[in-house]
Amino acid sequence: MKRILVPTDFSAQSEIALKVATQLANRFNGEIFLLHMLELPLQLVNPVSGSSSQDLPEALFFMKLAKSKFKKLIDSPFLEGIKVHDIVEFHQAFDGIMEVSKEHNCDLIVMGSHGSSGIKEVFIGSNTEKVVRNSTIPVLVIKNEHEEFNINNFVFATDCDLEHKHTLNKAIQFANKINAHLHLVYINTANNFKTSLEATECLTDFVKGENIDNHSLNVYNDVSVEKGILNFAKSIDAGLIGISTHGRKGLAHFFNGSISEDLVNHANRPVITFKI
Repeated sequence: MKRILVPTDFSAQSEIALKVATQLANRFNGEIFLLHMLELPLQLVNPVSGSSSQDLPEALFFMKLAKSKFKKLIDSPFLEGIKVHDIVEFHQAFDGIMEVSKEHNCDLIVMGSHGSSGIKEVFIGSNTEKVVRNSTIPVLVIKNEHEEFNINNFVFATDCDLEHKHTLNKAIQFANKINAHLHLVYINTANNFKTSLEATECLTDFVKGENIDNHSLNVYNDVSVEKGILNFAKSIDAGLIGISTHGRKGLAHFFNGSISEDLVNHANRPVITFKI
């Protein structure tokens, strides 16, 4: 977590995400890449393409406005002492976020979201959903204020598929960095039932060979995987939920089906995603 990308539209929700990113940057001596995407019509971005010359001043106006907002934001007391790179790009938001994360070799993206009102209502439209689905680096979605982002209990849901074991390794690394107890959980449902013994053996095999100390293996029964993860997280008062994502196949396709975007939508806790 040395190079953290925080997309912003200067809203309250994106500022909440920035505050969490700032705490992580402070803790790990990292730096923040604060990104604002100006989704302007093509003729404003490239006046040579056939637009009126009067369009260029309009594009410059939006750029100056963004820079002004950046200056005010970067002067916030909570950013004192943090190295912040302010970036304004003329681009489609999702594409721009992906390109900037690669260009600056970022290792974490932190984004804001509106509680349980739905990820599609997150800033800049549905772009957070696209980032969560497709990012090759972990994405941390923040919904509420965190005066201190100290995570004691970190839930990581798994289907024990050995082909996805690299995401377990990423979750372990993240848990170690934030000094959290990692609760691996297998959600047992009627549609994909395992006995407690079978499910526990599945989890034991899944973690075999991993350098993992501060953890527990859990089997939780519920009517659906989504509800099981949320209810288990609530039962242990988890500070963070981790899931795996499959890119274009959708959000967290595992457990012989798919965990819908509702998991991220309805979780009142922070959610971190790891690309399969």
